[in-house]
Amino acid sequence: MGPLMSTHSYISNPKNEDIFININGNLLHRTEAKISVFDSGFLLGDGVWEGIRLHQSTLVFIEEHINRLFASAKGISLDIPLSRQDIINELNKVLIKNHMNDDVHIRLIVSRGDKITPYQNPNANVGTINFVIIPEYKKTNPDTYIQGISIGRVPNTRPNENILSPQYNTLSKLNCILASIEANKLGYDEGIMNDINGNISTCNSTNLFFIQDNQVITSKGEYCLNGITRGKVIEVCHENNIQCNKINFTFKDIENCDEVFVTGTFAGIVPVAKLENKELKSTNPSSMVNKIRKLYNKKIEEYIG
Repeated sequence: MGPLMSTHSYISNPKNEDIFININGNLLHRTEAKISVFDSGFLLGDGVWEGIRLHQSTLVFIEEHINRLFASAKGISLDIPLSRQDIINELNKVLIKNHMNDDVHIRLIVSRGDKITPYQNPNANVGTINFVIIPEYKKTNPDTYIQGISIGRVPNTRPNENILSPQYNTLSKLNCILASIEANKLGYDEGIMNDINGNISTCNSTNLFFIQDNQVITSKGEYCLNGITRGKVIEVCHENNIQCNKINFTFKDIENCDEVFVTGTFAGIVPVAKLENKELKSTNPSSMVNKIRKLYNKKIEEYIG
C-alpha cells in the first residue's frame, strides 16, 4: 500500500519502478530523471502544477486542468511558452512511452526555470521554464471509501489574494504542508483550515463539503483552490436537484452535521467517517455522500464517452 489511510492512499504498483518521466520534452527513466539544483521550483517553490487522471485512455477533464494551469501561471506572472495542445502532446508522449492507459495519476509541474544563482528575483533566471511530467500507476485504495477518513480543525489559516491567492495551484505549498503536520499531530488525516475571516474554507489537500438536513454546504470558494472535482460536485448537485449552498459558515454552524466529504482529483469523493470526536454517517451505503459519489463517477463516464 501507499501512505496510511488518507485521501491519497493508493495500491502500490511495482511498475512505477520502471517508468519514464518527461523533462522538457526528453523522456528519461526515473533513475536518470533529474533537474538542476538551480531550478526555481527546487530553490524557491516558484512554479505551478496540476494533478491529472488518466482513465480508460482519457485524460479526464483535461481542458479544465490545462486552463487552471495557465490561469495559475498568469497569476504569478509566469509565461509558459507552450500552447495548450503542446502540453497535451507532451502528456500523451510520455503516456505512450510507458504504455499507460488506465488508473494513472499524472503530476505536471512547470517551474520558472533555472537561475544563475540562488536568488529569489526572477531577474536571476536564465533561459526558459522547466516542465516535468511524472505519470504513475496509482489506483485509490478501495478501503478509503469504506472506512472513510478523519478530519479536524487546525490553527493554520488560508491566505488571501494579497498574500498569495489560494486559487493559484502553485508549488509554494508550505501553508498546506504545515496544516497537514498539525492535523497529524492531532490524530486527523486532514486538517480543516479557516479563511482569514474565521469561516471554514477547505482541508489542507482537498476541498470540503458538509451535509446537514439533506443540504450540501461548502465555502464560497474565495479562499480555497479552484478545484476541478469541487466544481463537478456542485454541478452534479444542481443537475440532480440536490440543494448545494456556497456560503460563509463557521465550525459551530456545522458541528452537528450528518455527513461530510472531501474532494480531489486523485480519489474523487472521499467520505469523512469522523469529524473530530463525532462519528458520521458518511460511509453508510445509503448515505448522501455515496449518492453524490455515484453521480460524480457517472459524470466521468459520460466525459469519457
